[in-house]
Amino acid sequence: MAHIDLNSDLGESLGQWRMGDDDTMLSIVTSANVACGFHAGDPAGILRTLKAAADNGVAIGAHVAYPDLVGFGRRAMDIASEDLRADVIYQIGALQGLARAAGTRVSYVKPHGALYNTIARDERQARAVIEAMLAVDPSLVLMTLAGTPLTGWAREAGLNTAAEAFADRAYESDGSLVSRREPDAMLHDAEVVAERMLRLVREGVVESREGIDITVAADSICVHGDSPDAVALAQAVRSRLVAAGIELRAFVDGIA
Repeated sequence: MAHIDLNSDLGESLGQWRMGDDDTMLSIVTSANVACGFHAGDPAGILRTLKAAADNGVAIGAHVAYPDLVGFGRRAMDIASEDLRADVIYQIGALQGLARAAGTRVSYVKPHGALYNTIARDERQARAVIEAMLAVDPSLVLMTLAGTPLTGWAREAGLNTAAEAFADRAYESDGSLVSRREPDAMLHDAEVVAERMLRLVREGVVESREGIDITVAADSICVHGDSPDAVALAQAVRSRLVAAGIELRAFVDGIA
């Protein structure tokens, strides 16, 4: 029986500013990438999200980011390796403490936004993130954009990795994500998104915006929690996969 993980970026509300519907998303996904306060999230809200994740049996990942609340972590930064390493250690440690208080634990790390895209191919910054994870807990799994050099660097350093595909993002023909600056970067049609993800699991391909099928070998599918149609998209993907006999389960369940 085929299986796949379904994840979402959650815990991103900040004070009175509400972002996404964490409670509903946690009834749909199998893994949650929880903000650590650098790009979004406040301690009380993060703790609520972690408790809800624990109640739903959802695996937890640290959604580490550049220190960029104003830009929501989507602005690239040329940070010294020493500073980036310490930033990532700090964020993982904070989430681990909150997770313990919520009765759950942090199993993996998924970098957010600009940090995610940068370290996919920037070896210097990638090494800083990898070293931070090894320093905190070598058993943590690093979630990477499928098909990028980061996977190899992380595995060479001794980390387990999980490759990720995006349900609601458009792809370029080289396997990279279409820049959010482009008007067609995000996908909003739930039926189209669900069918794309069914093809991903069954055939290992995703259609690029140029109409070319590209190979994407993924362990997890992401639906962003901050988009207005996040719940509808996630539910459509889940329903289509389950109807096709595909099991949804956290990718960390299959990693020793």
